[in-house]
Amino acid sequence: MRNVTIDNVTDAVIGSLGKFGDITERQREIMTALVTHLHGFVKEVGLTHAEFLAACDYLARAGQLTNEKRQEFILLGDILGVEVLVDMISNPVTSNESESTVLGPFYRENPPVLPKGASTVQKAFDDQQTVYVEGYVRDVDGKPIVGATLDIWEDAPNGLYENHDPDQPDFNLRGRFETDENGHYALIALRPVPYPIPEDETAGELLHFMGHHPNRPGHLHFILQKAGYRPLITQVYDADSEWLDNDTVFAVKESLIGKFEKAPPGADTDLVLRFDFVLGTATEARLAAA
Repeated sequence: MRNVTIDNVTDAVIGSLGKFGDITERQREIMTALVTHLHGFVKEVGLTHAEFLAACDYLARAGQLTNEKRQEFILLGDILGVEVLVDMISNPVTSNESESTVLGPFYRENPPVLPKGASTVQKAFDDQQTVYVEGYVRDVDGKPIVGATLDIWEDAPNGLYENHDPDQPDFNLRGRFETDENGHYALIALRPVPYPIPEDETAGELLHFMGHHPNRPGHLHFILQKAGYRPLITQVYDADSEWLDNDTVFAVKESLIGKFEKAPPGADTDLVLRFDFVLGTATEARLAAA
């Protein structure tokens, strides 16, 4: 097109899709929607050239910050509620299976494999509360799932995950457990505390631009997996935590709130938490995707 105008530039870009290279129908669908909404946004707000350059610089700085310990674009997606929206679209609840929520930017692969009932705590904190976490993993029919793995991780009482705290041992408060012949799992952890997501650099700039706060309620992270079942990435929130109604990444769901109860006399921990999970089958996941 030799005469591009404000009225035809969107159609010109969309019309160029696939002209000089093969693209799939899914690529065409994604790019058509992206261009349409992006151009519409630019027109709606009357984006200036200076603001465009500032946005380019902002994204470049976010990319430079991203490394194996900090995934800045996941943080930005969390702050904008994009990750939780993608998760809800990708993992619709089709029956009585447990709800998923965001993975977040602090997961580490290959945590230590620990026996049932073991502790993830490698370092004590003065203000810590230990908690015995246990429950059952079942299928949608209520049958126990034997040999399901549970990856678990959380922040320390100082509000930091171990990969952001040089004073914590490697893989502190992280572990991988397996359900027994009854589908039961158990471990010892610490009561998670509310914490601010990183609010320096570009994540902090976005929070300030939005007039939003950085805080998350206390929660335990879980990834549950077993061959033949739909993997579950989720979090369990402390019912008594601050910020349940104002989570900075919009990831709290009522079904994922658990009650940390005082442990009975003679127990080895300060608190107990009972939380069960239900996994859908892989077949159900494929049907949901279809």
